[in-house]
Amino acid sequence: MSSLWTPEGEHRVGRETSSAPSGGGPPDGGGGDGGPAGDRPDIDGYDVDDLGPEEREALAARLDELRSQLVSTPAEVVVANHAYGLFELAAIHLSQQPPNLDEARLAVDALGAIVGGLAGRLGEAETSLLDALAQIRLTYVQISEMVNAPAGGPDPQSPDP
Repeated sequence: MSSLWTPEGEHRVGRETSSAPSGGGPPDGGGGDGGPAGDRPDIDGYDVDDLGPEEREALAARLDELRSQLVSTPAEVVVANHAYGLFELAAIHLSQQPPNLDEARLAVDALGAIVGGLAGRLGEAETSLLDALAQIRLTYVQISEMVNAPAGGPDPQSPDP
């Protein structure tokens, strides 16, 4: 499912159909719209090719409206929104039982790359993104240590650090 982010939130704009069998589609290998087989978008279960002229026009107008909203939104706001999404993704993977550490680490590293790589360019969200990054890194380390700790707890024979 594809979506377009605007200041009003996410809007579904289409999705790839998967109803064609593998290797299906017209003999030319296309999906009938110039794209690869099975790559025609549909809207809420309706194939775009099945829409009437008025419906296509309404859909095109809505997409133009969403694009206008997006272009009028500062890029720093859109980028920050995606960074918050990476934070949420990492948190979701860390909250699984058992935690999915590899997936969480990728999301944490991606968040770190954005926040670190765009330092000074994220506007008002930068401070909260830095805090979120520190928080999710700390959480990752704590959960990693719990997952990798011996089942019986600390060894009573080992010296205190």
